Amino acid sequence: MFLSDRWEDYELIDSGDGERLERWGRYILRRPDPQVIWPATLGEKPWNDVHGHYQRSSSGGGKWNFFKKLPERWVVSYGPLKFYIRPTGFKHTGLFPEQAVNWDWLFKLIKSRTGPIRVLNLFAYTGGATVAAASAGAEVCHVDAAKGMVTWAKENAALSGLAERPIRWLIDDALKFVNREKRRGRLYQGIIMDPPSFGRGPNGEVWKIEDELYGLTEVCAEVLAEDALFFLINSYTTGLAPGVLNNILALTVGQKHRGAVTSGEIGLPVSASKLTLPCGAAGRWEAAGVLAESSY
Repeated sequence: MFLSDRWEDYELIDSGDGERLERWGRYILRRPDPQVIWPATLGEKPWNDVHGHYQRSSSGGGKWNFFKKLPERWVVSYGPLKFYIRPTGFKHTGLFPEQAVNWDWLFKLIKSRTGPIRVLNLFAYTGGATVAAASAGAEVCHVDAAKGMVTWAKENAALSGLAERPIRWLIDDALKFVNREKRRGRLYQGIIMDPPSFGRGPNGEVWKIEDELYGLTEVCAEVLAEDALFFLINSYTTGLAPGVLNNILALTVGQKHRGAVTSGEIGLPVSASKLTLPCGAAGRWEAAGVLAESSY
């Protein structure tokens, strides 16, 4: 398992009965997680002493209930990286803390190479991986279909002192964009994708991960440069095992480039129980002979 265990500004305090109890900086939030089908470790008091609680509705959806004063948004840090946190209407906070283990990995790979490195980040959300790659010295192309997420990502980059770094901010459909890059002959040394299970592009394009992921990866492999460093696929789709990502990368990137493919679950340590909460899967291709020794 790829474990994100280097956080200071984030803590998964406890998990149980379908929920997470989390500390984001100075603020404590409680929100649902359908994979948590075991009982909580701590008693009721810490679970009820929270700033906000996202509760599901029996008719679908849900809403946040706030019990203590909470700013509209606040900042958490991961090493030199800084991110705005804000509870959204879909239970999310604008950051997936388990992805820090992937930020560490790509940061080290980029730092191991001298010379220009161009990274493509697809379904890039609020820019966690974009900020990590840019801080390591890469030129980044950040692509997401949602204008609001791209704006949030720009703010995170500025917050991390990276506003002047070479980052292209694009609101676009991932597959259409990659096909255009292929026609233009524009190549990348690193590719990151974090596709949703289901989504729609800016012009109503329908995305279903089980139908589209292999084809997208295949096209992306064609814009991966000969001196490529890495290719990362993240997935939060419950039915998509790490081995599926491993096979997709092996049949696409692995057949075009020397290197190694690995895959595994991504997890967060739970402080109270010492368990690990699975938070999806990652498939990684890494170039042969790369020494990933640098760190924040």
